[in-house]
Amino acid sequence: MKSEREDIIFQALLLIHIPVACLFTAVSGQSDSSSSVVVAGYNVSAPAGSRVVLQCVSGRMVWTRDRVRDRQRVLHWDLYRAHPDNTMERVVDMFSAGDQRIYNSYNLGRVGITQTAFRDGNFSLVIKDVTMNDRGLYSCNLHHLYCHLYETVRVQLNVTKSRRKEQRFWDGQKAVYVVLLGSTVVLPCINRRNVWTDWSNDEEDQQVVHWDRQSPGIRHDRADRLVDLYASGEQRSYGPLFLQRKMNISNQAFSEGDFSLTISDLQPTDEGMYSCHLHHHYCGLHERREFQVTVEPPVIQTTQTAKALPNEDKDTTKAESPRVINVILPDQRHHFLLPLGYVLTSFLLLVFIILIIILITRRRKIKEYYPQASMRSSRSHSSSDDFEMDVTEVNMCNEEERRFDYKNNLLKVKAHMNTQPKVIDLDKEMQKFAK
Repeated sequence: MKSEREDIIFQALLLIHIPVACLFTAVSGQSDSSSSVVVAGYNVSAPAGSRVVLQCVSGRMVWTRDRVRDRQRVLHWDLYRAHPDNTMERVVDMFSAGDQRIYNSYNLGRVGITQTAFRDGNFSLVIKDVTMNDRGLYSCNLHHLYCHLYETVRVQLNVTKSRRKEQRFWDGQKAVYVVLLGSTVVLPCINRRNVWTDWSNDEEDQQVVHWDRQSPGIRHDRADRLVDLYASGEQRSYGPLFLQRKMNISNQAFSEGDFSLTISDLQPTDEGMYSCHLHHHYCGLHERREFQVTVEPPVIQTTQTAKALPNEDKDTTKAESPRVINVILPDQRHHFLLPLGYVLTSFLLLVFIILIIILITRRRKIKEYYPQASMRSSRSHSSSDDFEMDVTEVNMCNEEERRFDYKNNLLKVKAHMNTQPKVIDLDKEMQKFAK
């Protein structure tokens, strides 16, 4: 069982290893094929026989002499104290061609950097007679303004009175030095890269520009070299003489930062991929700009033939077709509002007509789908007539009841009179019974 499991695990690892190895080889092959990074790509098309300029401009490749570059490299040490008031102060700074400058008079003769710092790359800070006031976070800052490089190294300095507590360790972010009070300490800041050290005076060999050309179907590693240009002004052209004459770079390229390639008398054989390579070994700059050049057919300029003057014996009876069309535009700037108003008016009118048609069709549909409404109206008329007839009948019944009541009252009065011996006024009695 164990052997089977080991075989399965081995096969799985093998399957994983194969694509990883393929990917690694592909990436390594790409990195080997081109040592520079492509920062831009362009498609350029121009007619045959014309003159085309492939622009390749870089401000970082502007060449400065060594005496000017001395003020471009600078080192300074800063101290950050967490107590008591979280202050930051400059301890010392130094240029590549100047003396070091100490900012606090208390540190004169006690704090300093070696004079050979920019030659051997050792920018460590030496502090003599360490005091409690020297505690804090130190930062070594390296600036190269010409190459646009900035690096910082931080060191934490703690002071103790016990020799047993002296130690040096890394806390995960910075180096921590615990030193004895009154001793001498060296805070490390070492960088031996050529960009920081005084490598040589031959800066011309460090900066170079070259143009390559790939014909259609040719790989990048087999591209033809066209021209090389060094910062010293040396220029090398390759290929036939006619090719060297039609493709060149300005002699002021390194002083202006313009390394554009000018191609005169462009021909179909000049098509392909052109690449501008910028190398600054001192600053670690490696860039490439690519241009895909396409040659179009030459522009043919046609000249119109002069028209003959009309003859004097020309037949004037024939009507001539108009040859000139005069277009009169209104002077007002808002003349386009008039046709816009016409369009809006016609649109609103059309909408109004559509609404009327919709209302009419809906009304007809309502009459077709609801025919009981007319029946109800007729029934309402007939019921109103019946109601009028009923009201007249009720009035007639009321009058008959009143007459009947009057007769009954009269009979009662007569009966009462028969029972009363004295004379009674008949009208008064009737009124009483009526009440």
